[in-house]
Amino acid sequence: MSDSTEQRIKDIIAGSDVVLFMKGVPGAPQCGFSAAVVQILNEVGVTFTGIDVLADPDIRAGIKTFSSWPTIPQLYVKGEFIGGCDIVREMFELRELAAVLNDKGVAVATS
Repeated sequence: MSDSTEQRIKDIIAGSDVVLFMKGVPGAPQCGFSAAVVQILNEVGVTFTGIDVLADPDIRAGIKTFSSWPTIPQLYVKGEFIGGCDIVREMFELRELAAVLNDKGVAVATS
């Protein structure tokens, strides 16, 4: 990964409290795993930035190196890598996701 790609990724992650690197965009995910995480984030009621890795091959390859995680989607909260679809889904089902977001000072919808 080039230094410029790494810096772009750092800037993207720093630019929003919650960032989802995904295939497609939140309104039109291009894979089932990305769609599942978007649905979970919407269910939790958190505002997030979706980054379409299909639109930028450098980001698509670079984010996997950056996180040492081989798959997309990837969720970051306040700069910290949370995980991919399976981890986010499990955290949601165990009601841990909203707690992590709250602990990091990210507003979520009250249920």
